[in-house]
Amino acid sequence: MDNKRDLRIKAKAVRNNLQIDDISHKATKLIQKCELYISSKHVMIYYPKEGEINLLELLNDNKSFYLPRVNGKYLDICPYKMGNELKKSKYNVLEPINQAVNCENIDLVIVPSLMADSFNFRLGYGGGYYDRFLCNSFKTLSVIPKELFVKKLPTDKYDKKIDQIIVI
Repeated sequence: MDNKRDLRIKAKAVRNNLQIDDISHKATKLIQKCELYISSKHVMIYYPKEGEINLLELLNDNKSFYLPRVNGKYLDICPYKMGNELKKSKYNVLEPINQAVNCENIDLVIVPSLMADSFNFRLGYGGGYYDRFLCNSFKTLSVIPKELFVKKLPTDKYDKKIDQIIVI
């Protein structure tokens, strides 16, 4: 089995050959039909990096949305509406500049993933931000192209399972 570092390299290479715009549109439509999403009023999404599944189309739905912002080793949660000002982080990710809020109202966190497995584990970018954040009892959802869904990923004690993984 490959280690996480090697899998991240492989995942990014595979992702570069996918029709990510088509996958993003399909992902959005599947999320909108998902009970976890339908029953949620306060949803944290992520602002996509180049090559990532783009779920910003969800912002048109009648829900309150939030984006993460890196703060040291942790994530701040900031309300977000399309058009709010964003700033590039040290990781080259667009992040909100507005005031962070308490995350207790969040119903659902849509988590970015490079890969996912049949045991509902995901492979992230290696910073551990989401795994630390998910220590709270949020419902979680991740979408992954079928080309990046595997039987089993290497895991450690810090990795958190995702409640639902949608494979496209």
